[in-house]
Amino acid sequence: MKNKAFPNAHEFNFTSIQGETIKLKNYYGKPILIVNTASLCGFTNQYNDLEELNTKYGKSNLIIIGVPSNDFGSQEYKSNEKVNDFCKTNFNITFLLTEITRIKGKDGHPFFKWASNQSGLLSFPKWNFYKYLINKEGEVHSWYSSVTKPKSKKITNAIDFVISSK
Repeated sequence: MKNKAFPNAHEFNFTSIQGETIKLKNYYGKPILIVNTASLCGFTNQYNDLEELNTKYGKSNLIIIGVPSNDFGSQEYKSNEKVNDFCKTNFNITFLLTEITRIKGKDGHPFFKWASNQSGLLSFPKWNFYKYLINKEGEVHSWYSSVTKPKSKKITNAIDFVISSK
C-alpha cells in the first residue's frame, strides 16, 4: 500500500551533521541516493565507493546523503562531531551527511518507513548501508541491501538510467 501521507521523498527533511536542515524538495529534478550508515560496521568501507560515486555522478546532479545511525549493532559513534571527523579523516567524504538519526521504532525517521511502504517490507533496513535510489520526481526507483556494493553494476546501471530519464 502506497503511503498517501508522504506522496514522495521530496516531502522529507533531514538535519545535517552540522545542524542545518536538508530539504529533499530542494533536489527536485535530481536523483538522490540515501544510505543509512555506521562508522564501525563491517560495511563501512562502502564509504569509499559512495565518495567515488559522488565524484563520478556529482556533475550529473546525483545527490548522495549518508544517514549515520546507531540502530544496528550500536556501530556508530556517540557524537555527530566524532562521526564527521571519522568520515572526513578516513574517507575524505564530501557528500552530505545527516546527524546521527534513529531509523527503527516509533522515533525512527519517517523517510525509511515511507521508502519501505513504497518498496515492500523487505526494503526496510535490517542493517547498516541499505541504499535507496530516488528518481527525479521523488519516487523510490530501487533499493539495495547492505551486501550490494555502491559501485556494483546493479546500482550504477540504475543511477545511469535515473540520470538519463526525463
